[in-house]
Order: sequence, then C-alpha cells, then structure tokens
Amino acid sequence: MNPLPLVAAEMRAGRARHAAIVLLVALAVALGVAISAQDRALRAGSARAADPFDLVIGAAGSETQLVLSTVYLQPGDLELLPARILGELQGRDDVGLVSPIGFGDSFQGWPLVGVAPALAGHLAAGRLAEGALFARLDQAVVGAKVALGTGASFTPLHGMSELVDDEIHHEGFSFTVTGRLPPLGSPWDQAILVPIEAVWWLHALPLGHKVDQARLFPSGAAGEPDFAAVPIGPPFEPAELAGVPAIVVAPKSINAAYGLRQAYRTDPATTAVFPAEVLVQLYSLLGDVRRLLGLISIMTQILVIAAIMLAVLGSLDRQQRQLAVLRALGAPRQFVFLTIWLDVALTLSLGAGLGLLLGYGAAWLLAQVFGQQTALALPVTLGWNELRLVAAVIIAGLVLAALPAALTYRRSVAHALRQG
Repeated sequence: MNPLPLVAAEMRAGRARHAAIVLLVALAVALGVAISAQDRALRAGSARAADPFDLVIGAAGSETQLVLSTVYLQPGDLELLPARILGELQGRDDVGLVSPIGFGDSFQGWPLVGVAPALAGHLAAGRLAEGALFARLDQAVVGAKVALGTGASFTPLHGMSELVDDEIHHEGFSFTVTGRLPPLGSPWDQAILVPIEAVWWLHALPLGHKVDQARLFPSGAAGEPDFAAVPIGPPFEPAELAGVPAIVVAPKSINAAYGLRQAYRTDPATTAVFPAEVLVQLYSLLGDVRRLLGLISIMTQILVIAAIMLAVLGSLDRQQRQLAVLRALGAPRQFVFLTIWLDVALTLSLGAGLGLLLGYGAAWLLAQVFGQQTALALPVTLGWNELRLVAAVIIAGLVLAALPAALTYRRSVAHALRQG
C-alpha cells in the first residue's frame, strides 16, 4: 500500500496547520542560517578590503583606530606622525612602496584622500577602469562608486559635509578627474584620491618638496599658480614635510615586513600594524557575539520543534478514527506508522528547506544595507555550516517524527474506534 495519497490528503485537509508548522520551522532555521552566512560574509569582505594594505604605520595610539581610519576610511582623530618617519621609510632598501595618507576634505560627502600616485596604482592593481592616474597637484582619481566622470571638475569642501556652504569651500582651487579605479569592494570605492601634496596645499602646509616659486607663480604672487611646477609623490624632503596621519608601506618581502613592524613598534613615537592582525582581534570579539546568537538560534529551533511535536501529538486524536478504520480494513501497522511519520517528516523538512532560502535572503539583504552604509562588499554565500545546520534540523525531524508514529502504531484498533 502506498501511504503518499493519504499523506497528501491529510496535508490538504490541514493546510493551515501544516503551513503554520512549516513557517515556524523556516523562521527558526533562517535565523541560524542568516547569522552564520552574514558572519562569514563580513569576514571575507573586510579581509578583501584590507588586502592591498600590507603594513600601516601611525603615531603611537590605538591600532584599531589606525586601521579603521586608513583601510576603511572611518572618521577618527589620529595623531600626526613626525616627518622624519616618512624620510626614513622612503630611504630603505626593503621598502617597495611608501605613501603618506592625508584626510580632512570632501566633495558631496565623498572623502578626499591624499596619497602618493604609487598607492593609487597599487589599489588599481596597475589597471584603472578608465582614464589615467593623476600627474598634477590639481588632478584626482575617483573610486568606482563616485558619481564624477573623467574630465569633471569640482571644488572640495573643508571637512566631511554634504552641505554647499561657501565658507567651507576651498575657493580658488578645483580638481579635474583624470581616471577611475576599478571596483574594490571597499570604502575606497566611495573615495576621491588626490595627490597628498594637494591636501597639504589646501591646508597651507609644506608641500614636501622644494618648489621653484617663480615657476609656481609665473605671473607673480597674486597670479594663478601653475601646479605643474609642484612635484608629486616620493621622494619627499624631510625638511619640507609636516606630520602625516598615517603611512602605507609595501615591504619587498615577508622578512622585511616583520622587521619594519618590529622597528616601528619599538619606536615610542610610532605604531605599526598588519591590518589582518587587527581584523583577527576584531573577529575574536565578533565571534563571542556570533556564538551567543548561534546559541540563541539553536535554542529557538529546539523550542520550535518541541512545540511542533506537541501540536502534532494533539492533532493525532483527530486522525485516530480514520487510521483505525484503515487498520480494520486490513492496513498493516507499518502502513499507519509510515503514514504518520511521512506527514511529520515532510512538514519539518519543508520548513528546514524554506528556512535555508529565507536565511540566505536575510543575509543578502543585510549585506546590501551594510554595503550601502559602509561601501564594504560582503559576498554572501551558503557554505557547509549552513548546510549542516539544515541537515541537522531535517535529521532531527526524521527522528522525532517517529515519536507520534510509534504512539499510533502501538494503539489498538478497538481502542481507537471506541475513542472515535
């Protein structure tokens, strides 16, 4: 005898009850799937954003704030590094790339970040999405999500503001966009990269180079400056430098990286960090929260399945007469057992499968919201952790479904008919 038609008929007759059970299981499973998938996406996205930054050196202070400000462009107060540090780094044979980073200005909410041309090229992996790198003090390269095309000109604002206020515009100075970075999946997609010398110029600081004033102001001090007269990028002259918030360094080897980190960690004026190490520390803090949420998710699933078992046991009374009649007509006990077992097992399995889809959808939606706020691309995928969670719920459902089936299996036909 085939129990499936009877199971299908029971599901149609009790569609509201079955739908409620499926939804409860789905929500419980979705919570666990969303927590697990979102955690992995956050780790992968933040690690990918930090990949181009081998070593970051800043003034003595918080390593976490240094990484958040330089790698993830989160506003924060950073003490300035002494100018001598930049001079030392650019003279070392074990350093392949050295770029000071400067902050403080913006345009329509997009932060201006002053860098050396080599760092802009490093972020682009040598290939811009369009255009070319900046070659003059008044040129800029924009991130992939910045709504400025090549050839566009703009006047920066002092500070991070989206308000148009003449008092905070850097009047008399404008940048021309020469190129666009490829998508990086990081906050740098929403940044405008300009020569670090431009940041110094806008704030009336030394430009890091000896500049021929006659070439800079060919029409006299009151005339328009010719920014082609200002060199950009290393080598900088320490005597012409002010302090900088941070320096990004690309060592030539792993040994050089550890040597540089040790050297500038022991200097009382500086701190040096591998961004990946700081991420590991942050992950450990997030891991405690994730474990707590995971425990809550597991407890929720246990409570939901327990409640469902009680509801199923309660609903069996309604089916007793029908099953007793089938038994009286010659249906074997095994048929009754299989009918009840399939009903419960299919309902729980459908809920678990739907929960997998809902959990993935919730994690994807959270990633989009988070990405809009931080410009950090979070790659949401379903991995073994999520599949194991769903498999565990399904297996638990298959096992627990035997409980009501066994109770019905053991009940006598005469007793069931009398109750009916």
